[in-house]
Amino acid sequence: VYKRQELIEPREYQINIANTAIKGNTLVILPTGTGKTIIAIIVTANRLSKYPESKVMMLAPTRPLVLQHEKTFKKLFKIDSNRIVAITGKIPREERKFLYKFAKIIVATPQTIQNDLESNILNLSDFSLVIFDEAHRCVKEYAYTYVAEKYLEQSKFPLILALTASPGSEEERIEEIKNRLKIQFIEIRTEKDEDIRKYIKKIEYVYVYVDLPEEIKRAKENIEKVRNEIIDGLIKNGVLSSKEVKKKELIKLYENLLENEENFYNKQVFSSILLKVLQLIKIEYLLELLETQSLLAFLEYLDKLKQSKKVYEKALVNDIRIRISESIVRNFLEKEFVHPKIQKLEEIISYLVNQNPNVKIIVFANYRSTIEFIYKKLKERFKVAKLVGQASKEFSEGMTQKEQEEVIKAFANGIYNVLICSSVGEEGLDIPKTDYAIFYEPVPSEIRTIQRRGRVGRQTSGKVIILITKGTRDEAYYWAAFHKERKMRRIIYDIKKELA
Repeated sequence: VYKRQELIEPREYQINIANTAIKGNTLVILPTGTGKTIIAIIVTANRLSKYPESKVMMLAPTRPLVLQHEKTFKKLFKIDSNRIVAITGKIPREERKFLYKFAKIIVATPQTIQNDLESNILNLSDFSLVIFDEAHRCVKEYAYTYVAEKYLEQSKFPLILALTASPGSEEERIEEIKNRLKIQFIEIRTEKDEDIRKYIKKIEYVYVYVDLPEEIKRAKENIEKVRNEIIDGLIKNGVLSSKEVKKKELIKLYENLLENEENFYNKQVFSSILLKVLQLIKIEYLLELLETQSLLAFLEYLDKLKQSKKVYEKALVNDIRIRISESIVRNFLEKEFVHPKIQKLEEIISYLVNQNPNVKIIVFANYRSTIEFIYKKLKERFKVAKLVGQASKEFSEGMTQKEQEEVIKAFANGIYNVLICSSVGEEGLDIPKTDYAIFYEPVPSEIRTIQRRGRVGRQTSGKVIILITKGTRDEAYYWAAFHKERKMRRIIYDIKKELA
């Protein structure tokens, strides 16, 4: 009744998944670009046919993604397009109040919906379906969890459809998503499944290895000596059990120490341990910047630590080995060397653009300072734009959501052919016909890895190029994501069997 049949030709797996999703709360895990939104459309049409007086809501984490979904719903539904509305915090409260009453299909950011539920200008009793896009976010204090709870509490006929390319590889996290959304069914497909294989565009992987110069290796070794010394002390104190520690684990250790302060009989020892853990986190960050980002990013962070009023940070940067490393790096920078990856990236983009002036390339980088540097370096030679998140406490500068939308549109229209992105470009955005995704560095997160590579191979085959600095955490991060993805699939299939 509601769908524009002439515009929708669902694939067999989409129909099969939608048939499951109309029976009960369903978590759908599909590779990026395989049409999760079409499943949402089919289920929405079913609910509005079953409950003609009801409404449907789709939640997405960012405004660009909300507007993208609104456009799709307007295109594919027969109902008055004015009754399909996008709601974000940009819309005044009184207007939102009216739209909630008038709209049939609402696409919204979860924070706005949480705020309006808390202030009672919205009630979800008449909603027959809520779709959670990028459902891997439905953990801890994220707004999805609050909205899900209120929806299940208020709705007369609740149904949940949760969509993601990857819910994560930790069983605890997957169970939390399942419990928060009261999931009854799981539908998962991978690139290897028979019913989806023919629709998957081929993605070719190219691994480009670079070497750190000997001088930079020497700077790295000096910092590692400081790192190992601190680790040995923490092992001696029984706080660590191994020399193999990651930044994420150290942050968790610091939080655990704070929670268990009363277990330490000697407050002085506790304070010393706490400061050593904090120093170790800073060292991990310094090494990551030196090994995988750029010498400039390393020095910028070192300068930030120097200006700090915190005693433990000052003590760290005054260590003679750190000072020697700094001196080596500064001398090396004078030779106009920034990082072997920068040179390699420039070579790759130059080659690709010479081969095809209309080529579309997305470059993903982890740190804004790296994105800024790459942007300045490339904009003199290529049609380059950058896409980063909004300004925040952490970042004094950023892009408004309107600026993000304009950049995505300009890239899609070929005004730019190189887009340098932070994590904001990883999630869900439909940037058509991207030929290459270049990872400036591998990321240890399987969720982010899946999302990054999902920017290519959507309509035509594509290539993923991964830059890796030999003998550094780049290699460790790549394998971490690889193994986590395999683990995730195993856990999901196990949970699916349990639910069956």
